[in-house]
Amino acid sequence: MTELYIIRHGRTFANEAGLKQGQINGENTYLNDMGKQQAQNLAANFDLTGFDAIYVSPLQRTRDTAAILNTQAQIPVYEDERILEISYGQWDGHYNQELMDQYPEYFSDLTKDVNERYIEVATKGESFTDVEQRVADFVVAVTQKHPQGKIAVVTHGFTVRSFAINATKSSGTTILEPDNCSVTKILVDPENGDQHVVYYNRGVSGF
Repeated sequence: MTELYIIRHGRTFANEAGLKQGQINGENTYLNDMGKQQAQNLAANFDLTGFDAIYVSPLQRTRDTAAILNTQAQIPVYEDERILEISYGQWDGHYNQELMDQYPEYFSDLTKDVNERYIEVATKGESFTDVEQRVADFVVAVTQKHPQGKIAVVTHGFTVRSFAINATKSSGTTILEPDNCSVTKILVDPENGDQHVVYYNRGVSGF
């Protein structure tokens, strides 16, 4: 089995401000002090020694989170665009509340975040299934490269959710986005591609 430990990056200035980060990579999307502390707390409780590799989204917030987690283990790090955050297109960088006020029908009452129909009005935005497909492609490739590997994946909230959606064959907002610096564990059978969610959105206290 390939063991995937999928980690959401630490809290950012944009998280704090309620901005849609998407694939923006400016200073306002970098880890804030809380985000750095979250990553340090996870590193102190979640030892990457013995892991084969870390795969990381090429945005600064994920790279910085991975660097903190990898301080002791110093295992190989690979960047992969397939695990980027969802792109909200023209909505990237806008305040979530302003978008929700202007387009309430494209937001979930439960999550206060976009529903699958948001791409009808957000030019150049990715669909939910677009992200789920690139995540699925990533899982196939990593499983083939590390059929018995123990792999950390440092990525984004919507992307973590997409891993779990694929593994459970769910859709839409069935599974909600995880917390910053939480860990989700998924086992992948390299022979047939079957996936099993061991846990989802586990915080530091779970280790």
